[in-house]
Amino acid sequence: QVQLVESGGGLVQAGGSLKLSCSSSGRTFSSGTAGWFRQAPGKGREFVAALQWSGTVTDYTRYSSDSVKGQFSISRDNAKNLVYLQMNSLKPEDAAVYYCAMTSRRVIGYEYYSQSQYDAWGPGTQVSVSS
Repeated sequence: QVQLVESGGGLVQAGGSLKLSCSSSGRTFSSGTAGWFRQAPGKGREFVAALQWSGTVTDYTRYSSDSVKGQFSISRDNAKNLVYLQMNSLKPEDAAVYYCAMTSRRVIGYEYYSQSQYDAWGPGTQVSVSS
């Protein structure tokens, strides 16, 4: 089994940046799909970004919208076995608990949006944005 832990959350002023990290322990995936989701108070958990890799190659990155694509960036450090979410120009509406998720499967089509595609989840990290 793989265990995930997110870090890097905190309080930031609107317009600021944060870089979230997702570390994995236990089983290591030579290939797979990682996703970032978020859940704001009173709302459901929503997809933010996904990345699929094979060995040291990133096969694709996907984002929930073009605006998120221009604001956030998902990446992976193969050597450190970390997945990142760089978040820039943060807005109060970006405040949420951010979750990292992962599966050893190569998620195809648009299934990366679906929480059910992911086998492992972290406990989440809080991101707060002050206006």
